[in-house]
Amino acid sequence: MSDGVIIVGAGHAAGQAVASLRSEGYEGPVTVIGDEPYVPYQRPPLSKKFLAGEIDIDRVYFKPPDFYEKSNAEMVLGRKVVEIERPKKIVHLDDGSTRGYDKLILATGSRVRELNIPGFDLEGVFYLRTIEDVEAIQSKFNEGGKMVVVGGGYIGLEVAAVAAQRGIDVTVLEMAPRVLARVVDPILSKFYTKAHTEAGVKIETGVTVSGFEGSNGKIEKIDCGDGKTFDADFAIVGVGIIPNVELADEAGLKVENGIAVDELCRTEDPDIYAIGDCTNHPNPILGTRLRLESVHNALEQGKTAAASICGKEKPYAQVPWFWSDQYDLKLQIVGLSAGYDEVVVRGDPENERSFAVFYLKDGVMIASDAVNRAPEHMMSRRLIAAKAKIPAAKLADESINMKDMAE
Repeated sequence: MSDGVIIVGAGHAAGQAVASLRSEGYEGPVTVIGDEPYVPYQRPPLSKKFLAGEIDIDRVYFKPPDFYEKSNAEMVLGRKVVEIERPKKIVHLDDGSTRGYDKLILATGSRVRELNIPGFDLEGVFYLRTIEDVEAIQSKFNEGGKMVVVGGGYIGLEVAAVAAQRGIDVTVLEMAPRVLARVVDPILSKFYTKAHTEAGVKIETGVTVSGFEGSNGKIEKIDCGDGKTFDADFAIVGVGIIPNVELADEAGLKVENGIAVDELCRTEDPDIYAIGDCTNHPNPILGTRLRLESVHNALEQGKTAAASICGKEKPYAQVPWFWSDQYDLKLQIVGLSAGYDEVVVRGDPENERSFAVFYLKDGVMIASDAVNRAPEHMMSRRLIAAKAKIPAAKLADESINMKDMAE
């Protein structure tokens, strides 16, 4: 009997890999080993609707739990793979057991970047990455509390939005000179700062958090490098994530800002694949290697790896895209704007809650940010993939339908 496919990790990418292995015709054993007690679930709702209590856990799952039974996939949950023994093609688990594989898929994802500063272990200092993290934060979401968010990226601002709508006193502390500095143009940063300020959130930029203070083991305030302090009943830290590459690294696989894979999601070992946040892959459209932290990337790589294992080559070649929900604002980002030399604004970010920003390099569209503008988002995906050159004046002209841009 075949040892089949083992998938290490139980996130979006793993769930998709199971579905795609079966839809591509794979009939051997499939085993998913995940260190949380849950079947694969979606992370984006954690900082949005699940945190807000608008949806329950059943709607967070990637597929219903019985999907894995119907797919004849064995779920080994609450267990961790601690070693890959490549010559023998076995993995070692943290309970001392071993499992053999024909093909191995590493879908190890990423973990939160933790702050190692005084008071980091006080009660009331939270990170947001798992269902259990959210449940712990929800217990603090009582009206009238003071919450400080450390980090003004997607996660920090999404949590701030949910908390503000619950009547919580919210302060966001960001080290950079503006919020979302790593991902968007200053136009977007200014727009989101205004949106949050109007909702009652206080935003402080250019501040470095130096420690947490409290008494009886509980947080009471946050200290900053410039001497400022902020009172807090609880704090949420969102300062980025780190890819989980240690398992691959210890197994001697190539790791360089992620587990290095080819366009079919194969590592240097032909029997080991890697998918999702933990990978560094070639993108032929953008002409560079990337490590992406996005649902779209996790799903598409899950499909590519599964097809490859089934002997079908479906190279992964797509324009990256991401999204963020804050209040009534849906931000949809396509492409990577690094290196742009021209910015085109369509709409009025100063006065409207719906607009788009396009990023051009040598006249070619390389990225776009759309706020409550689905047509601009959808068309951008096609235009960027086609390396389209469109005059800036045409892009900015709202009397021209987005569908007519490519003509």
